[in-house]
Amino acid sequence: MSDESGFATRAIHAGQEADATTGAVVPPIYQVSTYKQDGIGGFRSGYEYSRSANPTRTALEECFASLERGERGFAFASGLAGQDTVLRALLQPGDHVVVPSDAYGGTYRLFNKVLRPWGLEHSIARIADVDAVRAAIRPGRTRMVWVETPTNPLLGIADIEALAAVAHDAGALLVVDNTFASAYLQQPLALGADIVTHSTTKYSGGHSDVVGGAVVVGRDITVPGLEDAVDRVAFHQNSMGAVAGPFDSWLVLRGLKTLAVRMEKHCDNAERVVDFLVGHPAVSAVHYPGLPDHPGHQVAARQMRRFGGMISFQLRAGEDVAVKVCAETSLWTLGESLGGVESLIEHPARMTHASVAGTELEVPADLVRLSVGIEDADDLVADLGQALDRLG
Repeated sequence: MSDESGFATRAIHAGQEADATTGAVVPPIYQVSTYKQDGIGGFRSGYEYSRSANPTRTALEECFASLERGERGFAFASGLAGQDTVLRALLQPGDHVVVPSDAYGGTYRLFNKVLRPWGLEHSIARIADVDAVRAAIRPGRTRMVWVETPTNPLLGIADIEALAAVAHDAGALLVVDNTFASAYLQQPLALGADIVTHSTTKYSGGHSDVVGGAVVVGRDITVPGLEDAVDRVAFHQNSMGAVAGPFDSWLVLRGLKTLAVRMEKHCDNAERVVDFLVGHPAVSAVHYPGLPDHPGHQVAARQMRRFGGMISFQLRAGEDVAVKVCAETSLWTLGESLGGVESLIEHPARMTHASVAGTELEVPADLVRLSVGIEDADDLVADLGQALDRLG
């Protein structure tokens, strides 16, 4: 599939040629663990054991590589499994990473509780501040700058192009978690990033029926000593084994086919919800990069197709009311995760980001996070309105 083809075309066709035997237009689910060999070492099309490779997973990995315009894609059992593989494949004990001051709690837990005892050091920086990231770099030891943009849950924006220059000047890789934006809204590799990660559980799958992760390694990595990043990640994916199963791969691949149209609707609905929240007297602040007064608005407008389906807002009356609002909606489902067709509401301080309580990444207690689905916008606004009017 040519890079010149449009995004939606690549999402439907990249890695997904009709089955050679039957002509089936959808890649089969190869629910198999092992493969007959044509003599010892005679692998058919390179397949010997499904931890190492599986045709359904291959189709997903090729599609992701095409969508992110990277050298090679890798599919994992979860987003965190993919992140862990990247970190262990490309770093070693004694190395240093700069991580965001506003990041997904599970990612920070991976750095702080799993990889720090392994010997990987990290410093926290406000990722929207290029100078702060530069100051956090330890010359000769920083081998990676880790970025979420937009960030989770405060919707901060990182200037990918500027941070790529900072990282590369220091001899470090720039890794971008592109989960909140999705490959449709943002292309980090085209802006200078080296590696992109996703929780495919979210927008890529899009239907809250699968857990998975993806990593795409960019082309022509020039960071000294890490030019072989593709081979390293491939080796560690097989050696560590946290791969996406065939049915999970098939579900994500199915989700990607409609990603473009879903993301447009997510964005349409989010803009309607933001307009409502900005004017509501119970709301003290709305965090959404599409707002002109958002500090990252200009950067987001430059590097994103649209501003996404994630919103967070704060309540004037504080934490207790924020918790009650989460419990009093009927159409908005109280639950963790994001990016599905249904709208979700949650209280980050007690749910997705409870693991960062008491750290530099602690989130405001009065914060509510919304994952705006693709229902009718009028219904979503009405449901939020009744909850805020009664409790705000």
